[in-house]
Amino acid sequence: MTFRYQIITAALFFAMFFLPSCTEDTEKDTAQSHTTTTIMAQDILGNPDYLAISYGGYRQKSRDIQPTIAQLKEDMLIMSAMGIKVLRTYNTKLAHATNVIKAIRELKDADPEFEMYVMLGAWIDCAGAWTEHPNHDAEDEAANAAEIERAVNLAKAYPDIVKVIAVGNEAMVKWAASYYVQPWVILKWVNHLQELKASGELPTGLWITSSDNFASWGGGGAEYHVEDLNKLIRAVDFISMHTYPMHDTHYNPSFWGVAETETDLPKLEQIAAAMDRAADYARTQYDSVAAYMKGLGVDKPIHIGETGWASVSTGYYGPKGSHATDEYKEALYYQRMREWTREEGMACFYFEAFDEPWKDAMNPRGSENHFGLFTVDGQAKYMLWDMVDQKVFDGLTRDGNEITKTYNGDKEALMKKVLLPPVKPM
Repeated sequence: MTFRYQIITAALFFAMFFLPSCTEDTEKDTAQSHTTTTIMAQDILGNPDYLAISYGGYRQKSRDIQPTIAQLKEDMLIMSAMGIKVLRTYNTKLAHATNVIKAIRELKDADPEFEMYVMLGAWIDCAGAWTEHPNHDAEDEAANAAEIERAVNLAKAYPDIVKVIAVGNEAMVKWAASYYVQPWVILKWVNHLQELKASGELPTGLWITSSDNFASWGGGGAEYHVEDLNKLIRAVDFISMHTYPMHDTHYNPSFWGVAETETDLPKLEQIAAAMDRAADYARTQYDSVAAYMKGLGVDKPIHIGETGWASVSTGYYGPKGSHATDEYKEALYYQRMREWTREEGMACFYFEAFDEPWKDAMNPRGSENHFGLFTVDGQAKYMLWDMVDQKVFDGLTRDGNEITKTYNGDKEALMKKVLLPPVKPM
């Protein structure tokens, strides 16, 4: 996503780099006492029995307040109840990723039948990232090396849980102006991880990728089509591609709107047609990446590392913008993405499980805060209402709150918030 704020207190920085030796011993013991299962990345990515999702467990307006392992375990049980078995995280420098893995470990220890795996993200920054003068031709080598080292240590300590390492999150796309790097930086670290696999230091079944916008994987303009990208495509085990039609209802709305020939249709049919075009737009971006990859003579899996649709926006996508965001359209998009990727045998790390209020902390109704299928307090949005009716979440809570429906389950009240996309010639 566009707004990623990498804010770290000195205390957290110290803790991550100077863990006491007893912690290291514990992780070694963990690795020895929990042998790697036979399940590998290639077995779960694209397998319809292993539904994937992007996950951040943050409840507050700042990531300085980390969710506890107990809170993360609550979330694991909620996601497991809806069929999720693969999670995607974004960095290792904060406690969140480590604690997610520890939460899974505790649940597996309590119930050997509990099953959850992780695509572990390692954040990558350019030199001078998040300052007024980022240097996109150089990397923040010390920070990036530390991210990779922590990812390696977690993959070694929890080989039965960590099945993928993703080097960077939207780290090559040029609109990530605060931090993006050139492809050679991602290639360098991907090659490093592949060498660790080849030497036996990392499990051979661990897959290595980078998770980035479709444009960065060759689906964009000529500025992306460089030799280091070509080498990277050959080096990764699969391509993890992001696509966000919702954002392009503002930035590139060629596909968005109600056709003049559709204006006599009932409202819900007009919306369905618009959402069909949004899903087609995502498929077109996938096709552009696949065509570029195959043009290099490469044939390897492409999975959707991120895609989603916000339920609220006070900005470009809401009532004063493209009329894109509400829970009804979010549900339609989710259904279309799951259907498409299931048919194609692809994983889809749908963005995201729960709303995260830290992303746009100064604007509580900003779209970045509202991509979740659940609200922060555990209300299931419209996409999940049927699961609530089926009692899928009975006995589960989030921070003491039972899982209930948004709008108190009143669809008529929900639909009052649902706006038609603009009418336009097509």
